[in-house]
Order: sequence, then C-alpha cells, then structure tokens
Amino acid sequence: MSDQEHVYAGLSEQDVAQRVQMGQINTVSLTTSRSLVSIIRANVFTLFNGILTVAALIILIFGHVQDVVFSVVMIVNAAIGIFSEWRSKRTLDALAIVDAPRAHVRRSNGIHELGIEEVVLDDLIEVALGDQICADGILLESQGLEVDESMLTGESRPVRKKVTDQVLAGTSVVAGKGLIRATAVGEDLYAQGIARQAREFSVAVSEIQTGVNHVLRAISLAILPIVVVTVWTQTRIAGEGFHGTWATALVLAVAAVVGMIPQGLVLLTSMNFAIGAAALARKNVLVQELPAVEILARVDALCLDKTGTLTTGGIRVSSVLTVNSQYAEKDVRAVLTALNVDSTNPTAEAIAQYYADEKPLTDPQHTVVAFSSARKWSAWSAPTHGTWIFGAPELVVTQTQVLEQVSAIADTGRRVVALVHADEQILGEELPATRQAVALVILEEELRDDARETLQWFADQEVRVRVISGDNPRTVAALAHQLGLMGPDGQAARACDARDLPADLHSQEFIEAIRDHDVFGRVTPEQKRAMVSALQSENHCVAMTGDGVNDALALKEADLGIAMGNAARASKAVAQIVLLDGRFSQLPEVVARGRRIIANMERVSALFFAKTTYATVLVLLTALLSWRFPFLPRHYTYIGSLTIGIPAFFIALGPNTRRYISGFLSRTLSMALPAGFIMACAALGVNWWIGGGSPQAATAATVTMMAGGLWLLSITARPLVLWRVILLVTVAGSAIGGILLPPTRAFFALMWPTPDTWMVILLVSLCECALIEAAYRLNMYIAHRKDSLTQRM
Repeated sequence: MSDQEHVYAGLSEQDVAQRVQMGQINTVSLTTSRSLVSIIRANVFTLFNGILTVAALIILIFGHVQDVVFSVVMIVNAAIGIFSEWRSKRTLDALAIVDAPRAHVRRSNGIHELGIEEVVLDDLIEVALGDQICADGILLESQGLEVDESMLTGESRPVRKKVTDQVLAGTSVVAGKGLIRATAVGEDLYAQGIARQAREFSVAVSEIQTGVNHVLRAISLAILPIVVVTVWTQTRIAGEGFHGTWATALVLAVAAVVGMIPQGLVLLTSMNFAIGAAALARKNVLVQELPAVEILARVDALCLDKTGTLTTGGIRVSSVLTVNSQYAEKDVRAVLTALNVDSTNPTAEAIAQYYADEKPLTDPQHTVVAFSSARKWSAWSAPTHGTWIFGAPELVVTQTQVLEQVSAIADTGRRVVALVHADEQILGEELPATRQAVALVILEEELRDDARETLQWFADQEVRVRVISGDNPRTVAALAHQLGLMGPDGQAARACDARDLPADLHSQEFIEAIRDHDVFGRVTPEQKRAMVSALQSENHCVAMTGDGVNDALALKEADLGIAMGNAARASKAVAQIVLLDGRFSQLPEVVARGRRIIANMERVSALFFAKTTYATVLVLLTALLSWRFPFLPRHYTYIGSLTIGIPAFFIALGPNTRRYISGFLSRTLSMALPAGFIMACAALGVNWWIGGGSPQAATAATVTMMAGGLWLLSITARPLVLWRVILLVTVAGSAIGGILLPPTRAFFALMWPTPDTWMVILLVSLCECALIEAAYRLNMYIAHRKDSLTQRM
C-alpha cells in the first residue's frame, strides 16, 4: 500500500494532553501590535516628563500650587500619545481576532475544527483550497496541493507540493488538498524565527522631537548648575526684596528651568500628530506611533515589496493569442470556458472571470479530465469535437515555432498556458501523439489600479522608488516596466538578481549595487534588511512597504515601516503605519499630511525655542549681575500661552504644501536665538529701570516680554492673511485683558502698571520689536545668499 493510500490515525486525547503539558503547543508570544504597557511606558517615561515632574514636586513642596500650572502640559501630552496609540492597538487587535485562521485537525476520535493555538506537535492537519497553514510540517497526503508561499519567500507563483515535502506556517493553499503532520509549532515555527529578530518594536524618530530632545538634553545637563547658581544668588540678595527666603529662591530657580523647556512645542507636536493620525484613520490608514505621521514627509527612498503592494496578489488574463487560423475565435472562447468552468485554481478563476459572459462548449457525450498539478494539464473531449487540452506549453505544445513564441512572452515576466487540439480521444492520462497548438492564454499578475499613478507621484516628488521582491527578477522587472518605473536619470529601471549580489551585506560593493539598481528579484529577508541599511548608510530616509513575514526585518530596519492591511502579524507588529484597506494610493495622502505638519511646526518652533533662549539668558544674566530673578513660573505660563501656545496651535493647523527641507533645527534656531536674546535683555532692562524685586517691576517685565513675543508671532504668521490678523489681534487683546481683570491679575501675581511704568514699557518694547525685525531681515538675507550660492554650485 502506497503512502498516498495509507490511512493515518491522529493523536489520542492522552497524546494531546502530554504535549500540552510539555509546552508543545501552537502559541506564539508575538502579538499583532504593541502592548498597552509598552505604549504607556513610551509616553510616560521620557526626559521631558522627568524634568517637569521633579520641577512640579519642588514647587508643591516649597511654593504655591498656582505655579504648577505648567505640569498640565506634561499630563495632556502623555494622555494624547497613550490614547492615540492605544486606539490603534485596539483596531489591529480586533482585526487579528476577525482574521484568525482555524484548523481542521484529525485525531483518534474524529476531525475537529480548532483554533490554531490548540494545535499541538505531531497533530494531523487537513488542508484544502483557501486554508492558511498554521504549523510547519511534512506532507503525508496530497491531491494536487499547491501552496502560495509569497508571505514567506515573495515568490508569487504557487508551489506544487508532493508527499514528504515540507510546508510552512503562514502559507496558503490555492489548489488541491492534503494532510500534514505538524513537525514544529509555536515559537519553533520558521516564520517565528524571522519574527523573533523583528520582535522589538522600532520607535519612529521625528525630526521635530529629535530637535526638542537635543535641547532637553542640553537643559538636563545645565539644570543642576543653574539651580545651584540661582538659589545662591537669589538667597544672597534675599533681604533686598519681597519673600526673601531660600525656599523662594528655590522656586525661582525652578521657574528658570521650566522657562527653558519648550513644553508647549512638545504638546503641540503631539496634538498635531494626533490630529493627523485621526484624519488618516478616516481614510483607513492606521498610525501605530504618532511621530510616523511626520517621517514620511522626509522620506527620499521608498522600498516597495511587489506582491500585495504593487499587485493584488492575484492573477488575470492579459490576452488570448490565437496561433492557428484554422480555429475560430468564438470556438476558442467556448472551449476555454468549458475547460475552466470549475474554478479550482487561480488560473481557472482568472479565465472564468475573463470569459464571464461566455457560454461553455457543451456535448452530451463529453468527458473531462480535471486539472492536476502533477501532470499540469486538463482536457475536455467529445466524439464530435475531438480533444481539447489546456496546460503548460512545454508539456502540451509540440510545434517549435509556438514554443519560441512562448519563450519570448515569458521573457517579459508573464506566464503562458497553451490550448491545443487533437482529433483523437484521450486515453487515461496519456496525451494524443498528434496535437495542434490553437491559442496561448497570457497571464500576468493583477496590478493595483492606483500603482502607476502613485509611482508617478513619488517620481514627481523626487522620491526614488525601488522594488524589492522575492519573486523572479525577470517577472519583477517586467512588472516595473508596465508601471512605468524609471531610474533617477530618466532611463528604464535597472534590474538585479539578488543572488548575484556580494555575500558581504555590509561591503561597499553591496551598497553600490543597491544604489545603482531600481528593481531586485530573489531577495532574501536578510538581504531586504541589508538593502534598507545600505540606503540609510548614504543618509537616505527610507520607508519600506510589505505584507509578508519575509518583509518584517526590513520593515523594522526602515525609518518608517508600512504594512498592508492583510499583512502577516509579524509585519503589522513592527510597522509604524498600516494601510487597512491595502491601498497603495493612500501613501501620497500620508506624505502630504506629514509635510504639512513638519512645515507648520517649523514655522512655529522659533516661538518655542525663543522662549528657551530668553529663559536661559535671564538665568545667566541675573546670576552674573546678582539681580533678582524677575519671573515666577506662572508668569512664564501667562506669556507662553498667549504669545506661543494658543496662537501656535492655530497656525500649525493651517494649510502648507512646502516640501521637506533638511536642517529643521538649524533654521529654527537662527531666528530663535537672536529674538530670545533681545527679549531677555528688554525684560531685564525694564525690570532694572522700574526697580527689580517689586510686583510693579515683575509686571513691566512680563508685559515687555509679551510685546516681543507678539512681534515674533507676527513674523511667524506672515504672510498676514485675514485669519492670522484676527488671531494676532485676539491674543494681544487677551494679554491686556488679563492685566485688566482683577481675578486673572491676582492669579498670575501681576498688577496694573502706573503711567510712568507704561511709558517705560512702551519705549523699551518699540526698541525690542525693531531689533527683532532687524534680526529677522538679516536672517532672511543670509538664507537667500546661501540658497543662491548653492544653486550656482
């Protein structure tokens, strides 16, 4: 009795219990998305939160509760990040539950439909068309079993399996059926080996957040000396003014430190990212990490997996070519419809769809030989019509000329199936000796309708696209050609067989090969990751799209990983963005959203970094001159909310189509540093003029700082369209109104200035605003000169 005829008995209940006890179960620890604990940890335990928490505790112990208003920013910022990312996690987890596959397991007491986590080692698993294989195993029985392994290898064509062949979890049955013995489950699966390497979630790095973190690190190093110097100087002059104690001096020191922190920028960045993520969610684009909204704005190298990204994963009939004029086209259509009336494999489905309105050839005495992967052909035969055979050209076609034509078509990356006719009746599984080729059915992968347009959009945006696939290089190159993919020089995309790449994935030769080609085939998962690293080594910001387990390593390595909605769990777990509906055309929207955010955030960042600058200068000058520090923490809150925080929020949401330009931090600081220095000197000058240490002097310094901040805001808001003018007038009116209203004035420890104080404020503020305007114009002139020199070079 052959293996194929053998009746295999499944495990007994005792066998299953023993394996469960030994941990030989099909449970894996890699979830679809990040855990709630990791989301909370990432948003709570930050340098920003650490500095503000310590500052708030000191104020609560030694100062007034009104001075802890700044801590609200920290709480709101963390809450926004946690809520947005938790909502994304819930969406992905819900999808995982809906999509979770089931398994038909043969055991000694019958066949059971089980969740894949209930499968144990050595279980017998029955698989049929449409099933997803849930465990690695050996094929014990096969009836024309064909498996789609694209999720693991990238190879788009189904692989025919025979008895004793290995099958892998994560692959899908596209034809036939079989019986598998599970030889590896759970963490021992082949797919899990790749997933383990990608298990650590890669954190998306925002340039805005990176710039803020550079400032925070500098502040964190300066905190201790600033606190010591401020406490010492303020205590030393304690008898010269109000509240002269070391505790008050400590509160003033905290005010200095808090003023240096661009806390509003941190909050506004998170809010902008959250709003962007919510807008994208309405378009079925799921953002797992908020900074990912910005990153694609910086991407200049986009690596695309072919299957599932540029193609739907299915195949379609490109054309039917008649090669024998003796047969009418209508007869060919009728015969092909009859041969593929039962859509039991992807080829039959494609032809049935192509001839959806065609009536099949019929004959009461006809016989059918069903398609078999083993023999690679099917047949329809009737006494009055002869025998029609449909299958692989190399097996059914005998004419050399036709085979040469098939070879030429195959060179374009398309697949060919031949229709031949014989006068003789078919006997068993033996083909008639004399056969005439009648037609060639040309099949190609089904391209996404939006792929060509989207690729052209990226080309227009100067983002270089590379197609990286595990499929045949010839097939990938042909597909790239169909989509109009071009190299950076405007020439046709250059293809490379990854098997010819240098073995040393870190060598200069490997990097140069990646740089010089646009299409890669037969790429292994390790090579995909190395390709991303090679591009990053040449200072490219790299985005990677994919859906298979074989893409997980590259998705993790990339600056931005983008997974399709039907992607493997490992891929969705490490990607920062998931296209839930799998539409490649959503990427331009993501890019546009990211560009608007980073362009607008750069516009308002000068406001926040100017605050950091003037707070730092105030600390240094008051210590150097042994002057009383003029501000309480609540004064900074008042100034910052009206001249920076509230107006910056509205400006940051405005339209902006500017492309990303590198050098965000340097451009921002070039304006923020001089403006902040001017504002600090103006505030200290007024404070000294009025008489430092008095509430009147503190009020004068606050109003003068407010005037400089509003002028800098007007520069940031240019060009001054109507809604921005209204915004400026509103915040200026609120600044004066806050001093007019007794409750607000009392809360922020301010008082109504005397006429003499108003004169001083007006004079110094005019000089302050003129100097800020001069600094802005000088900065614009230098930037223009630099751009002109760059263009000439």
